[in-house]
Amino acid sequence: MDYRILLYYHYTSIEDPAEFAKEHLAFCKSLELKGRILVANEGINGTVSGTVEQTNAYMEAMKADPRFEGMVFKIDESESHAFKKMHVRPRPELVNLSLEDDINPLEITGRYVEPAEFYEQMQQDDTIVIDARNTYEYDVGHFEGAIRPDVESFRELPDWIRENRDMLEGKRILTYCTGGIRCEKFSGWLVREGFEDVGQLHGGIVTYGKDPVAKGQLWNGQCYVFDERLVVPINQVSPTVVGKDHFTGEPCERYINCANPECNKQILSSEENEHKHLGGCTPECSEHPRNMYVARHGVSAEEVAERVKAIRAEVMM
Repeated sequence: MDYRILLYYHYTSIEDPAEFAKEHLAFCKSLELKGRILVANEGINGTVSGTVEQTNAYMEAMKADPRFEGMVFKIDESESHAFKKMHVRPRPELVNLSLEDDINPLEITGRYVEPAEFYEQMQQDDTIVIDARNTYEYDVGHFEGAIRPDVESFRELPDWIRENRDMLEGKRILTYCTGGIRCEKFSGWLVREGFEDVGQLHGGIVTYGKDPVAKGQLWNGQCYVFDERLVVPINQVSPTVVGKDHFTGEPCERYINCANPECNKQILSSEENEHKHLGGCTPECSEHPRNMYVARHGVSAEEVAERVKAIRAEVMM
């Protein structure tokens, strides 16, 4: 394939994130990369796409910078770019747990568990596996038996743990997320909270899917990713579909954003149901005056009214 996608993060000290972001954006554009990179005092987190030559040049330059020594790049082959533009943005922190006293993974974090060991340990009776992602990520794919915290954002996770602490006491806790960056802080926070046996999947789900021993086993569904692919396969042995169509409940792994820009909720939907519902996740979103699906396809007001009437009648049945 002609293109590659790089996923990476590195906790390190960056003195002036705004200036770094400005310079790094210019550098990425000079290489003709596309992607999304976040920069903070605590480090860098990014996904970029480009040709083999472009991504090689980027990795070489980053590895030559002492601040990013030891940074690991997760590489996926691709037939095209995974982004439309190149963004590098400064942020107060890379991932937000909304803590008064934030976690520094360079000082405290859970022990790294390699994919093969993670595969073995999560099958043991004294182990609890916690998905450190959001519900919409879990719903399209997750480890078999993993706990699905009822959270819509990462910063809600500490409160959920406090409310459910009893189920975790005395257990080995394993955490996982897409590439590992969220677990660096989350597992460190668990250790600071007094949990004694805390491990995190080293390299995240994407590394687990490529491991020659684990081979993605015990992963059900696909893995949500933050680029135009939206989902990628993980289980090399016995892949399954766990996602359910928002409208019918049938097996589905196709994510769309609600066509109402004021909602923009991500839902799983077949092409047929997306068209049927005018891209909206509810009848209200289907008939919203700013519905982007309606504008894009030139659907008349009369047809919108007719379709929404049919949708509401179906819901009432």
